Amino acid sequence: MVKKLVKFFVNGILTIVPIGLVIYVVVQVFQFLDGLLGKTLRKEIGDGLYVPGFGILVTIVLITFVGWLATYWFSARLIEWLERQVQKIPFVKSLYSIIKETIGSIFGEKKSFSKVALVTMPNNPMKMLGFVTVENLDALGDPLHDHIAIYVPQTFQVAGVTFLIPKEHVQLLDITPEEAMRFILSGGVSGS
Repeated sequence: MVKKLVKFFVNGILTIVPIGLVIYVVVQVFQFLDGLLGKTLRKEIGDGLYVPGFGILVTIVLITFVGWLATYWFSARLIEWLERQVQKIPFVKSLYSIIKETIGSIFGEKKSFSKVALVTMPNNPMKMLGFVTVENLDALGDPLHDHIAIYVPQTFQVAGVTFLIPKEHVQLLDITPEEAMRFILSGGVSGS
């Protein structure tokens, strides 16, 4: 009888925890995105008229509007001018370029995480899954001309490490980046 109760309890945890975590993450992301402009909108239109989610809607509309403006000559020139001004500020320049390049590599036309790589550790039979970020490292110097940059995410985290690995230790895999990321982030539990 006790074994059955323990089994039911474990099954309950296996059912409730994933659902609870997903709901928690979705609510947190919703509140964060809604709060970007939602706090200002609440002050302007009042709590009684404000509908949760309106901040997200206004944020999406604003981002789309800026994207639309950026496609035309006048606004594109304005954005280029703003970017040049940002490039003049020492710390902000580095931060801005890193953020812009990272977002561009994920959402832009040139996606950096489009190739999944299986890396064999030199002098070691261990292997790692990662994503090709740069295939030609000649700009970093002659010692790296035969290397490739592989980003290896860490399990259960968003962080990762970028390795510069000799090309002969890298094998490209025929799986989607989504499958590889699911496998890596779950520690191999999901996607296998």
